[in-house]
Order: sequence, then C-alpha cells, then structure tokens
Amino acid sequence: MSIDERGAVCVLGTGLIGGSLLRAAVAAGYRAFGYNRSESGVSAARQDGFEVSGDLSAVLVRAAEVDALLVIAVPMPAVEHLLADIAALAPGCPLTDVVSVKGPVLDAVRKHGLEALYVGGHPMTGTSQSGWAATDSDLFQGAVWAVGVDGGTRVQPWSRVVRLALDCGSVVVPVLAEEHDRAVARISHLPHVLAEALAGTGAAGGKLALGLAAGSFRDGTRVAGTAPDLVRAICEPNAAALEQVLDEAIETLVTARESLRADGRLGALVDTGFRGRTAYDDRTTWDITGITPGAGDWLGELHRAGREGGVLRVL
Repeated sequence: MSIDERGAVCVLGTGLIGGSLLRAAVAAGYRAFGYNRSESGVSAARQDGFEVSGDLSAVLVRAAEVDALLVIAVPMPAVEHLLADIAALAPGCPLTDVVSVKGPVLDAVRKHGLEALYVGGHPMTGTSQSGWAATDSDLFQGAVWAVGVDGGTRVQPWSRVVRLALDCGSVVVPVLAEEHDRAVARISHLPHVLAEALAGTGAAGGKLALGLAAGSFRDGTRVAGTAPDLVRAICEPNAAALEQVLDEAIETLVTARESLRADGRLGALVDTGFRGRTAYDDRTTWDITGITPGAGDWLGELHRAGREGGVLRVL
C-alpha cells in the first residue's frame, strides 16, 4: 500500500505514546507529522528527522488540507484544549485518541460537536519512562489496541483507525467506551495505585528493606517509576470505576489481614490470586472473521466478539 493510499496521520502530543506512534506510522509508510507543546520535545523530534511543530494552529490547518487522521496523544487534562482548536480549524478530519480512558474523551468530543468522525482508541502498552527520548517505533508490536465501537461510529474513520493500529503491529479489540473504562480500572489503573502503595510501604522500611528488595518488589513496583503527574492524569479521570475496584481490593486485603490475626493464615487470598494469574497466562483470543465493517449490525457484532476475546488481525 502506498503512502497516498494509507493517508496522512497527525499526532497531537509526542510523548512516549504519541511519539512512538509517530515513529511507528512513519516506519509503516504513512505520511505522518505532529505537534508538541514543549520546545524541547519539538527540538528532539526534529533532530531525529520527524516533522513536529510547536505551532498547533499551523499543524491543524495542514491536517485539514490533507485530510489527516488526527490522533490526540496528550493526558486527559489537556484534551479539552486540543478539541476546541480541532473544532475551529480541522472539524472535518477523522479523529481518534490514545488516552487511557474513553468515556470522558467521548463526552468531551460530543461537547465540541466532533463525534461524527471520532473513534476512540487506546493501545495497551507503555513503559515507566516518558518524553520523546523514551519513544520506540516497536512499542506497539504485539500489543492490544482497544478501538471503539460505540453507537454512531462511522465505518470510514473506524477503518482508518483500525488500519493504523494494525500497521503499527498491534491487534485490535473492539470495545464500548464504558466497558473499556471499567476493564482498565482493574488491569491498568488499580495496578498503578497498588504499585504506589507497595513502593511507599517498602521504602518506609528504610535502607535495610530496600537493600534486601529483589524481584518481587522490583516487578510489583515497576509502574511506580512513572512520573507522578502522569499517573494522576492516567488514573484520576477514571475515578468512579477505580473507586469500585479499590473497594474490592481493600476488602480482599482486609479479609486476608483478619485471617492472619485469627489463625496466622492468609485465607483464600493466595489461591484466588494464583487462579487469577493463571487465567491471565492461559488467556486465548480468536480472530474475528465474517464481520464486514458497515454491513448490518456490524458495531454490535464487533462489540460482542470483543467481549468474548475476539481480535482483529487484518482488515
């Protein structure tokens, strides 16, 4: 497929995820360019040969001229600002995002009247590092990329988002915004919170505790090495769903504590945790076939398939 057939991609925000997406898109043959707020980020990207500008208005005007797929790649607190400028300067461009929550982004998109061409997205990958220096064109290889199938989604922008995800090396899971946010509260946002708690508790043991720390502490606290402001921007917009799973986790821990007090045992905690980890290790997926985008109840069929482990590997 030629560059012209793939179409242009405009990445708004070139930190770890957005910058890696820009790299991956260029490597896959897309005509890709981007915007970044910080001058240092712009300079670093340009030094590596990528078309990145700090002039948002100029970038959006260019995107409108070439009908680029816009990718919002900034933390949730900055999304509203970008959407206002998109609505003013590039309202006819297809639009997606890589933000860690989908419901709040969808609400903001609707507020700015951009829902007709919007398709939510969330590549489930990352590192504890941030900024352009951490970007990697292979970051999405083998990753799962959640792509929205909410009511009203149109086939043309949806297909462009899915094609970009696949071309970057990911597999696609169709998902509704609300269900996505409930799921990531469990498998992404809660782990961030627990890692912070574990890191703080471990460090409170002083030099001896940290001197004895090995693999289990290192692995359990890996994401606690993420910049604090970024962790807040990832987790706090999903407060309602995160609160619910925090309640579940706290109840589980309290039950284990009471069991230790009563008879020196951890109760069901270890067995339940082992079964959960085994279920993760043994998870399986199946290729979604026979669902034609735009035909019949295609959104409903994709939604149901995604809930049951279906993934798109080709389009």
